[in-house]
Amino acid sequence: MNNQLRGYATVDQRITINYQNSSIVLSVITPEIIRVFQDHGEKGTSYAIEGNKTIKTNFTVLDHGDHLELTTAALIVKIYDNEKIDVYDKDGHPLIIDYQGERTPIDRGLDEAHAKLVAAEGHDIAGGSDKDKTYFEVIKSLATDEQIYGLGDKTGYLNKRGYEYDNWNTDNPAPQVESFTRLYKSIPFMLGLKNGHPYGLFFDNPYRSHLDLGKENVNYYFYSAVAGNLDYYVIGGQHLRDIVTNYTYLTGRVPLPQKWVLGYQQSRWGYSVSPEKVQEIATKLRENDLPCDVIHFDIDYMDGYRVFTWNKEKFTDPQAFVSRLRDQGFRVMPIIDPGVKQDKKYKIYKEGIKKGYFVKNPDGTVYVNKVWPGDAVFPDFGREEVQQWWADNCKYLVDTGTAGIWDDMNEPASFEGEIPDNIVFSDGKYLSTHKKLHNVYGHNMAKATYNGLKKYSHKRPYVITRAAYAGTQKYSTVWTGDNQSLWPHLQMMIPQLCNLGMSGFTFAGTDIGGFGADATAEMLTRWIEAALFSPLYRNHASMGTRAQEPWVFGKPTLSIYRKYLKLRYRFIPFLYDLCYKETKDGLGIMRPLVLNYDQDPVVRTMNDEYMVGDELLVAPVIQEGQNTRAVYLPAGEWIDFWNGVEYAGKRSILVEAPIDKLPLFVKKNTIIPWGPEVSHISDEPNETMTFRLYGQHASYTHYQDNGLDFAYQSGEYNLYQIKASQNGVTIDMPHNGYDKNYRKIFVELNDQKLTFEFDPQKQTYVQQ
Repeated sequence: MNNQLRGYATVDQRITINYQNSSIVLSVITPEIIRVFQDHGEKGTSYAIEGNKTIKTNFTVLDHGDHLELTTAALIVKIYDNEKIDVYDKDGHPLIIDYQGERTPIDRGLDEAHAKLVAAEGHDIAGGSDKDKTYFEVIKSLATDEQIYGLGDKTGYLNKRGYEYDNWNTDNPAPQVESFTRLYKSIPFMLGLKNGHPYGLFFDNPYRSHLDLGKENVNYYFYSAVAGNLDYYVIGGQHLRDIVTNYTYLTGRVPLPQKWVLGYQQSRWGYSVSPEKVQEIATKLRENDLPCDVIHFDIDYMDGYRVFTWNKEKFTDPQAFVSRLRDQGFRVMPIIDPGVKQDKKYKIYKEGIKKGYFVKNPDGTVYVNKVWPGDAVFPDFGREEVQQWWADNCKYLVDTGTAGIWDDMNEPASFEGEIPDNIVFSDGKYLSTHKKLHNVYGHNMAKATYNGLKKYSHKRPYVITRAAYAGTQKYSTVWTGDNQSLWPHLQMMIPQLCNLGMSGFTFAGTDIGGFGADATAEMLTRWIEAALFSPLYRNHASMGTRAQEPWVFGKPTLSIYRKYLKLRYRFIPFLYDLCYKETKDGLGIMRPLVLNYDQDPVVRTMNDEYMVGDELLVAPVIQEGQNTRAVYLPAGEWIDFWNGVEYAGKRSILVEAPIDKLPLFVKKNTIIPWGPEVSHISDEPNETMTFRLYGQHASYTHYQDNGLDFAYQSGEYNLYQIKASQNGVTIDMPHNGYDKNYRKIFVELNDQKLTFEFDPQKQTYVQQ
């Protein structure tokens, strides 16, 4: 049936496209962002996008007879019969083109009676069949030369083309391999390069959805969802990095963390069984000269796994114990799960029951499942008052002196089967079901935790969450969940963290050494090297596995591990600068090479190298027994970090990489800030700072604030502009709002070290 165009109507920046049997609304958000919306009757607002993101934008709509054409400064949208919509960049290059044919499902050799066996392959296709009344799908054409990135923490390789994925937050303890279609997070945002031209597509729908990215057919990709409105955003930009910038404008950017969060963090399920065990770990870290800022407490510190409690038989005075650790330079990061123990004598349970704060069965009774504390109930985080209640309970942990909160098990995970779709959850002011709220449950929990920490600590909140939805990056750091001590999981770290970064989650990490299974000395060594620049730098392991603290393996593992921890701390001022820049442009610390060099075909499927900002290239060894490796250097000139040898780019070189060496290259004509050697990040500001010049000339902007609270938002920060060449060095301060500026600044050139001292009278730096 031909659903013919019947004209359009424009109100402000909303264009309603009228068809014979339907309508679609196109909204011009910015010149680079256009929303495509069709009302399927679903109430509620976006969880990913907060506030009005629309800016005043010039656009035109022209009727060309057989189609309408919407044009902004960056995008051209052509609208045809049958709700077909094609998107081009401003120069007419095709970006997102509706597929004109029919889907051709994979022939799996199954008759109808055996079709259910598809599930045994982990092939949970969202929506099931076209017979579901609320199911819908969107099919787009694939070009021969088209790569797809993003989608958050999905397993596998950097380029997602040829694979399929489900958006349904899932805690699966099996070893995560590339055939997994879903993990802990649902980030329905994909970035594409079609014939070298970048685009983004964000499907803002929390329901279970599915993305087939050319697996079913090489000529198309499709998105389907079990329910919800058709609601997606077309995102344009001249380069792939512009797509990330525009997407994070829409969904939010990672806020500036406390500076110490960039330090090394030690964790294991089992440390917090007693204060003696925790102190043993703290003592060994210091005795072995291993810099560390945070020790994580897993579920053992609680009273019978009751959230917002301490086991007072073991931790008789938690506040005093946390304070003693703080005196040794350690902060404490406790875990919290959403499952509240069903216990009539337990304060949190009693309050939640009295106020009706837990999710319910369809008959109105409180829903009960099992998690760590046994029978447990689940806060209804979709309600604002429940989020506030949870936030207020965070005060209990803040008052003991803990440094943040680690949200876990919030997919939500449950031990007695998955929570049924019909369990009643709140969707803001509306009643809804688990079917809709599942994927945003962790998002809402992280938001509540963030708000509680902000309110009661008055510091920048440090939240880690396992489950997330698009936009959760505004509230929480993430990690990739329960990986294992497997070489393929070390290899997967790079594409996984790079895709998370391109999906807005720029502050992320993996469990260094692997959470499950048993690490080897070589694997642990290569992992601490490979993860050197991952924003969240945490060694974490499961109870029952081989211990993987570096001293367990003796030498040389311990000495190499120490070497890279110390190197990490030297780079923290540089990483902190990148965190500051990320708040402006959404571009993270860890980046795939394709993000910086999207016109270089060689890097579009590169899984074993990454960049740190624009300045560093990291090529870790991630294969067992390997002592040399090929390193591809993109366009430009590059300097070997270790020996200063220079290389021309756009070629591969062979690099020696013995067990103690991480191949690392600096882009020529770059300045890198170089932090002091410390055992942990102090709350007191540094009195000096060093900048290193790699090459002959460079300019660099360095950021400084107190590293703890929100005073920077009122202008209490400094910006330093360092310009260096063979003719000399200048240091300017384009912004001087923080009164603890460096007393001395050192600039290391190729053959000399210059010293600059601050003149408080002139408010300038003078060379000594």
